[in-house]
Amino acid sequence: MILDLFAGPGGWSHALSVLGVRDVGLEWDGWACRTRAAAGQLTLRTDVARYPVWPFVGRTTGVIASPPCQAWSMAGKRLGLLDQPLVHQAVADLAAGRDTREKLLGACRDERSLLTAEPMRYLYALNAAGQPEWVAMEEVPDVLPLWKQYAAILRSWGFSVWCGILNAADFGVPQTRRRAILLASRTRPAVPPEPTHARVPEPPTLFGPGRARWVSMAEALGWGATDRPVPTVCAGGGPGGGPEPFPSGSRKTLADARDRGTWQHPPRTRGTVGPAGAAPARTWSLRSNSQANATVRSLDEPAGTLFFGHRANECVWVAEPPHPTAADGDAPAPEAIRITAAEAGVLQTFPSAYPWAGNKGQQFSQIGNAVPPRLAAHLLAPHLGRPLGPDEFTLAA
Repeated sequence: MILDLFAGPGGWSHALSVLGVRDVGLEWDGWACRTRAAAGQLTLRTDVARYPVWPFVGRTTGVIASPPCQAWSMAGKRLGLLDQPLVHQAVADLAAGRDTREKLLGACRDERSLLTAEPMRYLYALNAAGQPEWVAMEEVPDVLPLWKQYAAILRSWGFSVWCGILNAADFGVPQTRRRAILLASRTRPAVPPEPTHARVPEPPTLFGPGRARWVSMAEALGWGATDRPVPTVCAGGGPGGGPEPFPSGSRKTLADARDRGTWQHPPRTRGTVGPAGAAPARTWSLRSNSQANATVRSLDEPAGTLFFGHRANECVWVAEPPHPTAADGDAPAPEAIRITAAEAGVLQTFPSAYPWAGNKGQQFSQIGNAVPPRLAAHLLAPHLGRPLGPDEFTLAA
């Protein structure tokens, strides 16, 4: 089997399904487990730190791990950086067969920090049986020193290992999400996948096609070429129930708004203009949070790194130029329209109809914590000996 630790809502699992393979995910969050169940993924709802390893010994070919990143993420307090020496000690102890987690956990400033050491507990037990054949792990960039420690241990066990930082946009993800990656294999050289995309497109050469331009948000969401979906402001709460994660008004798609007679001002992609004498066409951009130094990307660019969990990290569409409404012609501040869970999922390269469970806040939390399936597929395909074609992922419906 393929064992997926901290499986979340299924980023790795969806990538494996595209490649024609299934995994068994270990995940404790109830809403993520419901999402996985609705997506048809196998899941054990459990605490990875407490689950025994022996059921997997002798039957595991691959191990995947994306430990929770909240202790290390730029979006949080980053107490994991202060706990890093303790995590390194836990990894070294587990690799030698010593379980000192309880003692070390008591000294951690963030109890989640030590979760990044958990994969070593599984790898140590599996290694005694000559398994797994391969390993793939993903985390925020600040965890790279820990991955280097894992790499040294795995090499001593006979693995070929590569670890480094990859940008998801280089692999067709409409998001410049940088992540620390570790790849290891007993059966083949471990090397990073060859990028398929670049900020500036490359022409073909004698050795093959060049890299395509980074996938933009407009391309991923199907905006510009079609009428759907379109940001619009509608009165009342959003569909699906549950509390709204952000304070602004509700957000619907063009098709839904048309039915209610409330849609207006569909966005146009950059460079388009309205009819002669009309007001300038607006450029829609995605603002990654509400702070003054927030990342703002226009629709013809990939999104910045998407993360959710508190109001400081809200992602909204903003339009410029705004529509003048005052009698003297003064323009109001650019309108802000919340990104939907479906749009956020597509920008992570999940299908637009992916069955996110929970209220909006719970859905956004799952999306922000997930590995982009398209990046995951590029990382996993060589281990599985499965080709990954350019059209394997259909984003917007």
